[in-house]
Amino acid sequence: MPASDAMPTGHATTPLTGVDAGTPVPLAGAGMSAPTVGVGAGAGTSAPTAGADVSVPVTVVGVGADGWDGLSPAARARIAGADVLIGGPRQLALVPAEADAERVAWPSPLVPAVRELLSRHAGRKVCVLASGDPMFHGVGSTLVRLLGPERVRVVPHPSSVSLACARMGWPVEDTAVVSLVGRPVERLNRVLWPGSRVLALSEGATTPRLVAELLRARGYGASTMTVLERLGGPAERSATGTADEADAWAADAGPLNVVALEVRADPATVPAPMPLPLVPGLPDEAYEHDGQLTKREVRAVTLAWLAPLPGRLLWDVGAGAGSVAIEWMRAASGCRAIAVERQAERSGRIARNAAALGVPELRVVTGTAPAALAGLDRPDAVFIGGGATVPGMVETCWDALRPGGRLVVNAVTVESEAVVAAWHAKAGGDLARVAVQRAGRLGGFTTWRPAIPVTLWTAVRP
Repeated sequence: MPASDAMPTGHATTPLTGVDAGTPVPLAGAGMSAPTVGVGAGAGTSAPTAGADVSVPVTVVGVGADGWDGLSPAARARIAGADVLIGGPRQLALVPAEADAERVAWPSPLVPAVRELLSRHAGRKVCVLASGDPMFHGVGSTLVRLLGPERVRVVPHPSSVSLACARMGWPVEDTAVVSLVGRPVERLNRVLWPGSRVLALSEGATTPRLVAELLRARGYGASTMTVLERLGGPAERSATGTADEADAWAADAGPLNVVALEVRADPATVPAPMPLPLVPGLPDEAYEHDGQLTKREVRAVTLAWLAPLPGRLLWDVGAGAGSVAIEWMRAASGCRAIAVERQAERSGRIARNAAALGVPELRVVTGTAPAALAGLDRPDAVFIGGGATVPGMVETCWDALRPGGRLVVNAVTVESEAVVAAWHAKAGGDLARVAVQRAGRLGGFTTWRPAIPVTLWTAVRP
């Protein structure tokens, strides 16, 4: 968006062209190597891609909206010394013509083309231009995952998150960050509660409007939104207003923006929005369901036994309303889940619940287990909430687990209890029964009304 463009008058619009972004600090001195980024073999990483000749390490340089002027001497030296520059059209255009390297625009889709593209330039000094910090939702992370950390050198630049927090005066460590680049806006639902501060990394110019629509629908129309555009560049600007009024003040937002949210409940909303914790055991009322729902107290125990960790994959078999898969994904960053449900109507309900509770990327498979489990990614944990008596169900789930993976089965009938008792005798693990009683009225008095007891069995696959 040209620097002369302006946000609509009558709202808090601030040109930030004169903000002191600081003097670039060299990341490596003369004769020194740029930092090497190493990534451990933690959950969510994959083996390097075979076949790409990258005997000369690939350099990744982060470039901000301030372009060449904002680069450190080390970053400029890496670009100037390259034989090939690879990047998006915007990043390539920020490099002056004096850098005479061959310029190659990223193909789309990017990941499948990486191996062939790098092989085409084997033995040459390749420099990849990235936006901001290449290791924060960036191409640097992709290249390290595909090539291995020893074949990638990264020269970072301040990320849009660092710049946005600096402009807002927010501590980075206290700010929730949600990427909406190529992802549903409903991901925000996981971090919305009164008083929360959130940075939404935008897909493009329409993102602020979509965020405002979501906030209004959730009863947070009074929230303050600040749209920060072209952070760090000469045309940087910001605009602030409420979500209720965003159609007026954020209508001409540019494509390069970050949306800062200070979440406030709309005082006119009745009932008030219900803040939902990230710990397992959400209220049953948080879910749309037809009665097939793992109840709150049992769900909390079930999730504790499943032990979600970042990057781990869960199968929720016989998912019902999807509550266990959803709370698994809410529990830790990067948790993934596949909900398997035989009824199409319930599958649609699971997808709606997942979006409403901030994990729209939950994968829903409609089909009858165990046949529907064939071909799914190998899980780190499996929950069988229904169907334990189906022939081959427990065996299939047990065999599918990765070594060290955990299986949890809930049983409420004598027949399903017999199955878990037999498996407990065979595979060991823990066996427990959860019995919940809730207070209810009996005439003019209060009494205890017991729910059906649930037997839980868990074991870890060797």
